[in-house]
Formats: sequence, structure tokens, C-alpha cells
Amino acid sequence: MALMITDECINCDVCEPECPNDAISPGEEIYVIDPAHCTECVGHFDEPQCQQVCPVDCIPLDPEHEESKEQLMKKYEIITAA
Repeated sequence: MALMITDECINCDVCEPECPNDAISPGEEIYVIDPAHCTECVGHFDEPQCQQVCPVDCIPLDPEHEESKEQLMKKYEIITAA
């Protein structure tokens, strides 16, 4: 699954620089994650780095973008090949 940022986000800006795929960006009100670029850090790290640094724990899995670890790895390979 891709991750998502909930409305508990306090716009602290610590997650954006941690994303190795540049999937996180400022939205209209809170930060947002582009599911096309989110691999849950598969291929880069063992755990999603944004979740590790988030001080309010507002980055859960996005149930609208379910993906297996294999699908996330394929996405990682496509993103990093460009």
C-alpha cells in the first residue's frame, strides 16, 4: 500500500525531506503523498522513513492504494530507473 497523510498533520515539514522517492509535497492545507511515487520506502529502507520521523503519527497506510511488497518493489525499480 501507499501511505497517506491524515488531517492531523501539523505541517512540521520533517517528512518531506525523508522521502527517497519525492512522493511527499505540500498540499493546500497539509502535506500529501503521491501514491504513484510512494513505495513505503521499499527498495531504500526497511521501514517508511516518513512514519519514523512524524511527531504526530499521522501517516497510516492508504486503504485506497493496496499494493503487495512485490508491487512496491516493481514500482521502486521503475522510479529509480528513470
